[in-house]
Amino acid sequence: MDNPMLFDLPANGDSWHLGRRVGFDLETTSRDPRVARIVSAALVIFEPQAEVAPGLSAPEPAVRVQDWLVNPGVEIPAETTAIHGITTERAQAEGQLAAEAIPQIVYALSQEFATGTPVVVFNAPYDLTVLAEEALRYGADFPEAAPVIDPLVIDKQVDKFRRGKRTLGHLSEHYRVVLDDAHSASADARAAVEVADALASRFPQIQITADELHQLQIGWKAEQAASLQDHFRKTRPDAVVDPRWPV
Repeated sequence: MDNPMLFDLPANGDSWHLGRRVGFDLETTSRDPRVARIVSAALVIFEPQAEVAPGLSAPEPAVRVQDWLVNPGVEIPAETTAIHGITTERAQAEGQLAAEAIPQIVYALSQEFATGTPVVVFNAPYDLTVLAEEALRYGADFPEAAPVIDPLVIDKQVDKFRRGKRTLGHLSEHYRVVLDDAHSASADARAAVEVADALASRFPQIQITADELHQLQIGWKAEQAASLQDHFRKTRPDAVVDPRWPV
């Protein structure tokens, strides 16, 4: 292990990373989740292949992708097209109307939460807030978002003092996860699951149930937000960092 654990939890044999788990990611029109519109979405489903006897390595899971290209009904700014590569023209020509796609995306995610499947979302407050706002626009019932696994929150907790950026790309490199076609929803969703799995392998203390880990992340995110707010207030006394997680 490269870094000492910063908390002490007993691992158990019912860990979230051994069963079905789903990666979720969005590409959008804005960095502001309150105004962003969805232009692509993906669920990447990891299905375990068999029960694993003690002492043996698990076989590679089967991976299935469900994705959407969405016509958001607004212009896609050039600065966001530069990130994910989706132009307004392509979205209009090839994408589903948002009024059709958003309820489908919400329903698919709701089904995963309803069955207790851990949904892995890197920087969950952004993607889930975007989807919640879109659900409100189009009259879809947004589910209770739990259990969620957020590799960004977990990495900040287990390796607090590591220097460097913590984007999905940087974490993929750090945990030796291949991230091809970065900033496409399906590639990012898959990489988020693989980074989360790598975290579980490196830090056995997070090998607990998804519900337990979800509750821990709520507290971790609040602590991280308070620390960042204190840092910002050294130069900006009115700085506020939102502690809410996962939405």
